[in-house]
Amino acid sequence: MTDKGAGSEAPQTVVSLLQTTAERIPNNAAICVKRNDTWLRWTYKQYYDDSCRAAKSFIKAGLEPYHGVGIMGFNSPEWFLADIGCIFAGGFAVGIYTTNNAEACQFIAADSKAQVIVVENTAYLKKILQVKDQLPDLKAIVQYSGEIETPQDNLYSWDDFMKLGDDLPDSSLEERFKILAPNKCCTLIYTSGTTGKPKGVMLSHDNVTWTPVNAGPLGGLLFGVERLVSYLPLSHVAAQHLDIYLPIYFGATVFFAQPDALKGSLLATLKEVRPTGFMGVPRVWEKMMDKLLEIGRNNKGLKLKIATWAKSIGLKGNKNKMNNVPFGWTLANSLAFKRVKEGLGFDHCKIMFSGAAPITKETLEYFMSLDIMVDEVYGMSESSGPHSFSRPGCRRFGSVGSVSPGVFTRIDNPDEEGNGEILMYGRHVFMGYLQQEEKTKEVMTDEGWLRTGDIGRVDKDGFLFITGRIKEIIITAGGENIAPVPVEDNVKECLPCISNCMLIGDKCKFLSMFLTVKCQIDPETQESLEPLDKQAIEWCESIGSSAKTVSEFREDEIVKKAIQEGITAANKKAVSRAATIQKWKILPQDFTVFSGELGPTLKLRRPIVVKMYSKEIEEFYAE
Repeated sequence: MTDKGAGSEAPQTVVSLLQTTAERIPNNAAICVKRNDTWLRWTYKQYYDDSCRAAKSFIKAGLEPYHGVGIMGFNSPEWFLADIGCIFAGGFAVGIYTTNNAEACQFIAADSKAQVIVVENTAYLKKILQVKDQLPDLKAIVQYSGEIETPQDNLYSWDDFMKLGDDLPDSSLEERFKILAPNKCCTLIYTSGTTGKPKGVMLSHDNVTWTPVNAGPLGGLLFGVERLVSYLPLSHVAAQHLDIYLPIYFGATVFFAQPDALKGSLLATLKEVRPTGFMGVPRVWEKMMDKLLEIGRNNKGLKLKIATWAKSIGLKGNKNKMNNVPFGWTLANSLAFKRVKEGLGFDHCKIMFSGAAPITKETLEYFMSLDIMVDEVYGMSESSGPHSFSRPGCRRFGSVGSVSPGVFTRIDNPDEEGNGEILMYGRHVFMGYLQQEEKTKEVMTDEGWLRTGDIGRVDKDGFLFITGRIKEIIITAGGENIAPVPVEDNVKECLPCISNCMLIGDKCKFLSMFLTVKCQIDPETQESLEPLDKQAIEWCESIGSSAKTVSEFREDEIVKKAIQEGITAANKKAVSRAATIQKWKILPQDFTVFSGELGPTLKLRRPIVVKMYSKEIEEFYAE
């Protein structure tokens, strides 16, 4: 089958979305997971039947309508079935980041009135048990992987949980189906909480089912033939749409990566699955780029010349593809592009996206030079994920694309260059924040437009450009408004040894910057380690430094001189003198989720960094 998706634009529920596809292609593979070196698969009929079975078990465990089911663990069939099953039972699916501590888990579970919590393993179970006494609504816990070390009442293994509701009549589930409606909530996405307590973003059945119906076909997706790899945290709205709802609508097959995907095994899964679509957060694309650059540095002689020539053809060709393809494209594709794509598992990919945080121009241009078009997606939890996106035939470099039919953008109070706050409107806009009416009113206009807090402009052809974020804008003592991300990107481009950087200077006389060097990361804890990574060591060697650790890097005078030269080069790209960096400091560790500077989706948590390094900031501006 090669027609478009199974649904329609008429309002529907998650039940009808999955039911329609299961009836249409009952024997097609829906979800696949590799265990003990063997791929296990669920057909769409099994997917629907097991979702119903899980729903009955949730009902038997005590789940009442409009109460939460917390889910914490790595992507798996059980995660999907818990999510869909609890929605079928009239509950709210609530993803909980695995990086959350026990206190954060308690807040989300209590706020959503979670009556059941599903965890992957003993480590996550212990977090819940620590705060169990503070969860008055909790009735049952389910552990879906590994042996339960200490059995206790209302703690179930996955197998026992799935059998729990087998004695309930089908009518019990049908009664729950009757209370579901397109305009009722089915999923809660909790914000990162960088500026306060996390807020539960209420997404309706219509929000999550209309979004793939509306946006999916524009990406060239076809019914019954697509393959996707699930590895990004399912607590995030982007992963839920890409891995759960969009595949259901298109009858796609989802393959689960291994739990250590982001520690190195993702590439092997991609090469085996050969997905037709792929999405990565910027850090994933940067890691791929670093690996390819490392391979490229080993090229010598003719091989190096061919690679350099092919990449120049790729960059030029993709920037001008809408006009004409440059001479030599076919040869470059045969000698370089095709091999790189096969090596990454992208040779069947028709769409590749980056989202959740800004990606650098350097990274986009690098992949473009390899004929790998990484399109940007812009959206937020409150817009059910995607609002605008680039796609084949609709691209403009530096833009986050344009909106799909039925989705609208407005720029509020634009300045002379057309920059203002981005407002959103459409069926993808959320219902509001759970039990936080005042917070909801703060982000919604009286006409129903969603305030994003982002600053941007729309060009004459409808392409959206993000130029800053209201809460991140630095206003210097002289009244100059500085968007930090472009300044930070310039520094990273001039200094390839730098992993993260953060601009400082709100209400100050000049700008300063924190820098972190690329270092090794503990594969288990994701903690920043002392040894430098290979790319940083090679950069040090290129400038005549023998630094091998973060401490040596920070103290080396050769390094300090080279860093200043890089800062000076970045300053030449500044939009004004006020936007130049006057002071900088290399921090003793990289920003990580482990240490708190990065959120679960690897976004920089600026208020946290300011708090953590307040003394260093004071030193910048001490008279």
